Amino acid sequence: MHWWRRRSVRYGALITLLTLSGLVILALVREQTGTEGFLVGLGLAVLPVPLLIAAFRWLDRVEPGPWRNLVFAFAWGACAAALIAIVANSFATRWIATATADPSGADTLGATVIAPVVEESAKAAAILLVFLFRRRDFTGLVDGVVIAGVTATGFAFTENILYLGTAFGTDQLSGDSGIASVTAATFFVRIVMSPFAHPLFTVLTGLGFGLAARSGHRRHLRRVLFPLGGLLLAMGMHALWNGSSTFGEFGFFAVYASFMVPAFGLLTWLVVWTRQRELRTVREELPAYTAAGWLTPAEPYALGSMRARRLAREYAKRHLGRPAARAVAEYEAYATSLAFLRHRGRSGRAGDDFVVRERELLNELWRRREVARPALDHAARMTVPAAPGPVYGYGNPHGYGTPHGYYGYQGYGYPAGPYPVQNPYRS
Repeated sequence: MHWWRRRSVRYGALITLLTLSGLVILALVREQTGTEGFLVGLGLAVLPVPLLIAAFRWLDRVEPGPWRNLVFAFAWGACAAALIAIVANSFATRWIATATADPSGADTLGATVIAPVVEESAKAAAILLVFLFRRRDFTGLVDGVVIAGVTATGFAFTENILYLGTAFGTDQLSGDSGIASVTAATFFVRIVMSPFAHPLFTVLTGLGFGLAARSGHRRHLRRVLFPLGGLLLAMGMHALWNGSSTFGEFGFFAVYASFMVPAFGLLTWLVVWTRQRELRTVREELPAYTAAGWLTPAEPYALGSMRARRLAREYAKRHLGRPAARAVAEYEAYATSLAFLRHRGRSGRAGDDFVVRERELLNELWRRREVARPALDHAARMTVPAAPGPVYGYGNPHGYGTPHGYYGYQGYGYPAGPYPVQNPYRS
């Protein structure tokens, strides 16, 4: 259908879907908690959200993805995934209770088996949509972790409103207050002890999609098995977490100390290590464009250091204002995407649009070179004393600052020869 190909139609349909899901989930939660309980739950549940979003955004600083992807992921988790979970969990639990005539057993089975499957599948749908329709923004492990973590943060936000609002309503009926109240206990367990629980589960699914993104286009089996394996691991960890209350009086604390905390530490180390490896990739891949004259010799050093990037933005802002700092930030992002694109090409994972995408990124860099180069050269001298100084063609046989034939460009972005039609890494 040709009308569906219009971006405005697709965006409108997605926004309508998420808005309707949000309104329905708002009505359902308010019905269960009451207006006062809803407001209390909302005020308490929002506390960990900025910290979690900031943490995932920090992980994504090397090649920051567009904000619209994060907004979509959070909205999907908070609205669509939460609605699917509430409806499906309630229906399945009631059906089991009716079929077995054992309400308590149905609640236990629903929490340990049904809820992990339904909730992790609903959250994984957001990762799948970004993976399919925003493929340029989804290139590796960090992208999978960030999208998964933000989706789970939105889901936990809505779920915490429900749990905290219900706890507040229970305290209102019993007259409890203070530290001994159900609200205080729920807040301590869900907000203080385990705000990372849902993100931790769903990050496993994100890692699976990240591995699929790093696989070659002809590795169809891997591109299916990695996401499914990550999803199954997420369901298993979620089931273990939900079932910890059935392991005895101290079962929850035993699972928390012996499994959840080590798993959180291991995944945190893995993601930080991946982030450092991305910076190393930038330093190793960009010198090829230096030799061709697209970048100055100092730029790969500066672009491969987060401290140097920050100094470059501050230098541009101090001397030329906020628009210049924004241009430097865009230059850094495009250069990082260029390094990752070349790395995928050399490892045999480049798509058919490699040449077109490379040309786009080089043109974006060339448009911002006047502002970005002095700032990055300054940052390189401040952070890497051995980094080469700025060279802009004076006595330089390669003519740095003037592209001289790398895939057919010469001067200020005007073609000097035929640009290759085929992907050089796949021909």
